[in-house]
Amino acid sequence: MNYKLLCSDIDGTLLNKDRLLSSATIDQFNRVKESCHCVLASSRMPDAMRHLQKDLSIEKSPLIAYNGGLVLADDRVLTSMEIPNTLVNQIAKFAIGTEVHVSIYNADDWYVPQWDYWAERETNNTKVNPMVRNIQETLSEFKLTNRGAHKVMCMGPAEEIAKIYKALMDHYEYDLHIYKSKDTYLEIANKKISKKSAIQTLLDIEFPELDWKQVIAFGDNYNDMEMLDAVGMGVAVGNAKPEVLAMADYITKTNTEDGVAIAMKTIVK
Repeated sequence: MNYKLLCSDIDGTLLNKDRLLSSATIDQFNRVKESCHCVLASSRMPDAMRHLQKDLSIEKSPLIAYNGGLVLADDRVLTSMEIPNTLVNQIAKFAIGTEVHVSIYNADDWYVPQWDYWAERETNNTKVNPMVRNIQETLSEFKLTNRGAHKVMCMGPAEEIAKIYKALMDHYEYDLHIYKSKDTYLEIANKKISKKSAIQTLLDIEFPELDWKQVIAFGDNYNDMEMLDAVGMGVAVGNAKPEVLAMADYITKTNTEDGVAIAMKTIVK
């Protein structure tokens, strides 16, 4: 198959152990970008993806941010789906009295309740600086401006994250996408979105001449599964979750072994 659209997850998939793009990965994107549209698809905010686009020389390509909650093309919003403000309030309440850090995201705005270990860690990982502000101040402003959150991320001790995960699943399983990207990371988005729905948006609006069979995708985690299952070729990196490895069409090397670059060299002509 001659693949015409490539969609790749970032963390745990595209980046190496230093959370950087390897020269091999950059070389492969440069090789295929003229004949195959290359799109980054991540739970990250757009501003945490643009420097990677620049490094890959695909600045003009669309972006799938927040696991599909926000899809951009040339900074045009193709689709945007937020967690309603009332639900963001409820999520924040579950963290009261715990050591859990609650980050709130909307478009290119990232709000943290204090500058702490978790805020510093994410800043180092994503190269984006947050706005430090009390959660209630943020939510009050969101209410006044009729905004919700594209993503809420809870970070903290594994046992407390597990409790919040269970509480949210018990109350909002049908309203929210709730998944643990790590034992200490809980990522939350609107239930109506996914990376699969985001790719469908791109096929409908940006690339109507293409179909699913011409799409290849790379991933490692639970939030990649719908995408990998829908595309013509779903590739899991070797470090992917067991459930992802089990359903992938193709398994490549791990992210620290340039798995995406190796698979691209083999599969994408």
